Amino acid sequence: MEPQLPPEVRASVSGGEDFGDERRRELREDDNLLVRVGLGDDGALVRLIDRQGRGLRLFAARYLGSATDAEDIVQDVFVAAWKHARRFDPAKGRATTWLYRIAANRCIDARRRRSFRAFIGLDDVQDAIAGDEPTADALVGARQELAVVRNGLSRLPERQRMALLLRAVADLDVPAIAHVMGASAGSVEQLLVRGRRGLRDHLARTQQTDGDRKGTSK
Repeated sequence: MEPQLPPEVRASVSGGEDFGDERRRELREDDNLLVRVGLGDDGALVRLIDRQGRGLRLFAARYLGSATDAEDIVQDVFVAAWKHARRFDPAKGRATTWLYRIAANRCIDARRRRSFRAFIGLDDVQDAIAGDEPTADALVGARQELAVVRNGLSRLPERQRMALLLRAVADLDVPAIAHVMGASAGSVEQLLVRGRRGLRDHLARTQQTDGDRKGTSK
């Protein structure tokens, strides 16, 4: 399921609504602000955040079901705006459309990461470590965790890695994976079980090592 853009953003993409003069002025102001951001005007970025931050936050929170995750999404959107606003062309679209497209892509990526983590059981590992280690509140961040997962995937036997990726990334069911891999459904199920266990163990070891390192450095 893709996130749904607010009505005014959908309309600006499709051209299907005739905005009033006041709304058109607001849209032009957002366009001008984003152009100025592209020229390095940090004051324009602050103004754009003030104008669009709340709507982006509500959009992300409703899609992801998490206010905390929504805050991260909005931060990413405006970091991307600061880095890439020079690419924005007001002759080709609205600033609001440009911003919400970034937000929608970030939301989709976040949902995929969450689904993947849930599929291989990373949430369970985090909960267990947080419960057993009082000082384990400094767990790796999302990007670091993904790097650990990639490293763990690279260490798995080839067929376990293939089965996991076909299931979690390609979203194939067990019979389809079995067909792709030329294996029985039972073999695929075993590969998935072993692969998930291997990834969980790898993440747990990495987090334990990181916790030990932080403990000895105090």
